[in-house]
Amino acid sequence: MTKVLELEAEIEFVATINDNKDCLMSQDPTQENPDALWFNIDIPKGHTLKAGDKVRVTVEKI
Repeated sequence: MTKVLELEAEIEFVATINDNKDCLMSQDPTQENPDALWFNIDIPKGHTLKAGDKVRVTVEKI
């Protein structure tokens, strides 16, 4: 696998998608910084994550 990106960010919001999954969100609040990276990712329920938790997202090409 080749690592493409590793991003560390604070979760800003956890949205309920349905009975099976939630969506973790961390977005650039201004959208004015072209270098800002952010994520929206669906994950299975039971994760125990909340707004304010810091996470690492890794993208790898397989």
